[in-house]
Amino acid sequence: MRIGIPRETKTLEGRVALVPAAAGDLVRRGHEVWIETQAGVKSGFSDEAYAALGVKIAPDAAALYEKGELIVKVKEPIAGDLEHLRKDHLLFCYLHLAAEPALTRKLLDIGLTGVAFETVELDNGDLPLLAPMSIIAGRIAVQVGTHLLHMPMGGKGKLLGGLPSTERGKVVVFGAGAAGANSAELAASGGANVVVFEKRQDRMAQMMAMGANITALYPYEDVVAREVASADLVIGAVLVTGAKAPHVVTREMIRGMAPGSVLVDISVDQGGCFETTRPTTWADPTYLEEGVTHFAVTNMPGAVPQTSSQAICAAILPWVQKLASGDWRDNPALVRGINVEGGKLVHPALQGMAL
Repeated sequence: MRIGIPRETKTLEGRVALVPAAAGDLVRRGHEVWIETQAGVKSGFSDEAYAALGVKIAPDAAALYEKGELIVKVKEPIAGDLEHLRKDHLLFCYLHLAAEPALTRKLLDIGLTGVAFETVELDNGDLPLLAPMSIIAGRIAVQVGTHLLHMPMGGKGKLLGGLPSTERGKVVVFGAGAAGANSAELAASGGANVVVFEKRQDRMAQMMAMGANITALYPYEDVVAREVASADLVIGAVLVTGAKAPHVVTREMIRGMAPGSVLVDISVDQGGCFETTRPTTWADPTYLEEGVTHFAVTNMPGAVPQTSSQAICAAILPWVQKLASGDWRDNPALVRGINVEGGKLVHPALQGMAL
């Protein structure tokens, strides 16, 4: 199969879907692999590194999409990409269509088959292609939140870990999946007092086992309001597979927070789990609502493209190999990952969405 790897065009997005070693493996399996020139540079991979392993270099996006049958990228296609996508393309990337009705309509009009990383689902419900980027986003959320609490950034001027004679900072995390768990772990290891809201008992137990400064609670509304009001940093990491994220923090709750507090919404790709969330970019990452700094960048792992590209590539390569083999529809996890096909919404979480 002819596999195309385009250059990512989202604002300050530096990731590449397949690193040279992975692309080389596909070449050795008999596939023809094309990459758009300079697609790997921001992740530290030159065109020459790909070419040395038998990967062909396309001079621009038009040539790349013309050559490719299976298009493998990281983020959802945007304006420039959409001009080149065809009905016969098999698209494999993050799509997050629940929060993108305009993109969904465009993909339906094109008629291609789109398999989303975030909805490739194993029999036990695990999401293997979402996990690595969720881990990175969870850690970035704490790093960014810590920085935004600094007074020169408009924050309340509080050190999360505290020190003798001062109070520890307080971090509230919603969700104890891959993203939330990593946020909680990093915040707690830095000395903050951490409260994690989660509905699953097994995950609550895992959070409590991480350390004495982590408390796991069920998200009763009055308890959520109380804990958010006294938080320095609130991190949203709520996920409903393929669907729009529910709002777990209301504007009224945010209004009760101290000025200079910080909210980081990792769930923004799926619409956000705070009522006040609106998508931002790394070029203009924050805004102020109710006196609270909001960070809602839709490609958080794109800030560390070397790490992120290596992580996502290791996760997706076996699935790319299956897709390229031609008999991928025998794989239930990949079939569950289909979002759109032949002009129709396929994933159950998307059916019935307003377009």
